[in-house]
Amino acid sequence: MRSRPPRRSTGEPQPPALPARVTVRQVAAAAGVSTATVSRVMAGEGHVREALRRRVLDAATSLNYRPNRAARSLRVRRSLTVGVIIPDIQNFFFTGILRGIEHVLEREAFTFLLGNSDGRAERERVYLDTLQSEGAAGFIVVPSQREPDGYRDLQRAGLPVVTLDRAVRGLSADHVTVTNQEGVRAAVAHLIALGHRRIGYVGGPPGLNVARERLAGYEQALQEAHLPVDRALVHAGNFQQDGGLAAAHALMELPSPPTALFLANNLMTLGAYQALHERRLRIPRHVAVVGFDDMPWATALQPPLSAVAQPTFELGVAAAQLLLSRLSDPQRPFRRVVLETPLIVRGSCGANGRK
Repeated sequence: MRSRPPRRSTGEPQPPALPARVTVRQVAAAAGVSTATVSRVMAGEGHVREALRRRVLDAATSLNYRPNRAARSLRVRRSLTVGVIIPDIQNFFFTGILRGIEHVLEREAFTFLLGNSDGRAERERVYLDTLQSEGAAGFIVVPSQREPDGYRDLQRAGLPVVTLDRAVRGLSADHVTVTNQEGVRAAVAHLIALGHRRIGYVGGPPGLNVARERLAGYEQALQEAHLPVDRALVHAGNFQQDGGLAAAHALMELPSPPTALFLANNLMTLGAYQALHERRLRIPRHVAVVGFDDMPWATALQPPLSAVAQPTFELGVAAAQLLLSRLSDPQRPFRRVVLETPLIVRGSCGANGRK
């Protein structure tokens, strides 16, 4: 048999050889366990002691092991993709949640497809239909729809739904939220303790349960302090910066303007800061400000923002854990996870009270 002559070099650099794919057997050998144990850990299935699970994950990380997603999907006969729908991809609150979701799903070899509903029910329905047709195993949704029918259709198709932040009245589903009412109550009570008696409130769309709960916290704090709820001081905002801007201007134009403002989300707080700066009002000398959501930029504002903190990363983690738990045990009872909202006091609320 004639041997082939060696291939002549073209003078062009040759691509480097691809590294061999690390196998389950190699991970098992490095961790000192069976291949079945490695498979159970990577699939998130079956009972594996925590110390053993950590040993397998450490070995997989050191070897740069990447599960064969296609093979695993065929083996377990389910998709490894989750649909996630949020109302505003530009809002840091939701991007923090996405980081938490990704943190959990990545460990279990899941990925997610993201939809930005823009807060519109019809746009959300398109994403739900599209992601369902793409084979999503389940959904984590910050709902824009007020009616439960669309989500129930998914559940009837065997696709679990976890609602996050906002609840849907009449829908039985796993849900993750925060102490909205208590967070606002504590913040407004703090302003009252500083001496403020006319506290302006800029809320969210009244159709959202989170907006109603935050307004209830404002009213509760005033009632506990035996102060009247002056409806002239209450504005229904839109959870957008322009809403905070317009509401703050309107409040400061009142014959007897407020000495403090509470804004029910982060974007409206930015709008309020903008309005007060435009009116050459100093915070907190002329107007104290507290917002709902402690964002990364809160300490960069002048003065730094006092805020009710939402644990965004932990919200995403909890939602992803609920979904994976539902996928493993579809018949378990529905759970509602509620996370705390502490008040972070900084310069914007002021230290000197007014009587």
